[in-house]
Amino acid sequence: MRVLLIDLETVWRGGQNQALLLLKGLQTRGHPAELVAANGSALADRAAASGVPVYRVTRAIARLPAARKVGELLRSARFDVAHANEAHALSAAWLAGAHKRMPLVISRRVGYPVGKSRFARARYEAATRIVANSKWVAEQAAASGAPREKLTIVYEGAEVPPLFTPEQRRAARQAWKIHEPAQLLGCVGVLLPDKGQEWLIRALAGLRNEFPAVKLLLAGDGPCRGRLESLARELNVIDAVTFAGFVTEVEKVYAAIDVFLLPSFFEALNNSLLAAMAYQIPSIAFDRGALGEIIENGVSGFLVKAADVPALQASARAILRDPAKAKTIGEAGRRRVAKNFSADKMVEEMIRVYEAVTV
Repeated sequence: MRVLLIDLETVWRGGQNQALLLLKGLQTRGHPAELVAANGSALADRAAASGVPVYRVTRAIARLPAARKVGELLRSARFDVAHANEAHALSAAWLAGAHKRMPLVISRRVGYPVGKSRFARARYEAATRIVANSKWVAEQAAASGAPREKLTIVYEGAEVPPLFTPEQRRAARQAWKIHEPAQLLGCVGVLLPDKGQEWLIRALAGLRNEFPAVKLLLAGDGPCRGRLESLARELNVIDAVTFAGFVTEVEKVYAAIDVFLLPSFFEALNNSLLAAMAYQIPSIAFDRGALGEIIENGVSGFLVKAADVPALQASARAILRDPAKAKTIGEAGRRRVAKNFSADKMVEEMIRVYEAVTV
């Protein structure tokens, strides 16, 4: 199976992490894969470092330079399938006429409706297969007009890593200035209104009545940072909240924290949550979007109603009060990721998709 993957995002987000896992997984299994990426792409740099052939293009001028490169590569007749990993890539692949030369697979990772314009519809109708990363995303896409018969679900995958050693945990906590016996709550995500970090700060204020040493680490940056800092000062918890900004070595966040929280209102799936569970960290998330497809409430984590501060506090208390319960939930979360959301499982299922569209 010879795959041309196209991704024109420059930033590093969940979709780009999945693309890298897929490229490396194909490579390991003997399936040649190459990447068309934008200039300045973090994915391009990491893929090239892994030995993947990378073609860098500008994504400006209505994606036309990217489309020309895609067309040139596809005319070489050395690929069996083209895979557009995000919306800009889909535009370039469609303009290049990829769907007229070979099967065109597209990834869908957002819950927003498919656009109603003729251009948007034509791109999705041209696809051989639309791969949604959750049941919720598939349903949202179908409800807004994506062809149901072309939709399939492949859950995103996380690598299941070795657990942190006590030495790694100690070093990570020292780096964030966390000293025993303080307990550390953590969240990884861009600071945006729909990511919900406000509700973690509000929950923290109440939790400190029972757990005066508990702290919160927010890894990520974004336009809401100033407002969140003001809220922390207003609630007298600014000394207990670490605004870490963008963290390159995000595993150091997971190594340090005791509880992972994801207060997002709109998630198609979430790589940070999968990573936390894979590291055996007991996790709490708002029951929105596809997050209920990841966590089995009360078994492999906790799901709470969005913006329900008392419910968020109650779930956090259940973990903070009972180390044995925290361990049980963490272990169940790690098993769930290994069984249903591993990177290996994602790669194998994507290969099956490619095989199905090329027969």
